Amino acid sequence: RRHAGRDGRATEESPAHMTPDSTLITLLGGLVAGECYPDFAPEGAGLPRIVYQQVGGLAVDHQEGKPADLENARMQITCWSDERDQSTALAKQVEDALLAAPAPVQATRLGARVSVVDDDTGLRGARQDYSMWLPR
Repeated sequence: RRHAGRDGRATEESPAHMTPDSTLITLLGGLVAGECYPDFAPEGAGLPRIVYQQVGGLAVDHQEGKPADLENARMQITCWSDERDQSTALAKQVEDALLAAPAPVQATRLGARVSVVDDDTGLRGARQDYSMWLPR
């Protein structure tokens, strides 16, 4: 399994230590040769790339004093490229990967994709929100 290393790029991790971040990088990093980052892409990151951010989620109460095995997260996933067509095509691949993710991951789309532009870089993006159940 892969997770984000110090530079944000995917590195190996054992299944017992999977986290929401490492789960997303495992599921999506292969779509962009490891260019999958939490919160923001580091300077010099390659294209195309995926940037994701947790923007909320459902609170899960403990059952019988035990923490839940899964947690819910509202994840905002943005695909970036030089061309809008490329970012949209990548966003469709992300959608396919998340909706087909193996258990215990469960993803549901929250609305339709939104096209975005980074005014500073001119990069084109496609952003989609998902409700996701991920390993804690």
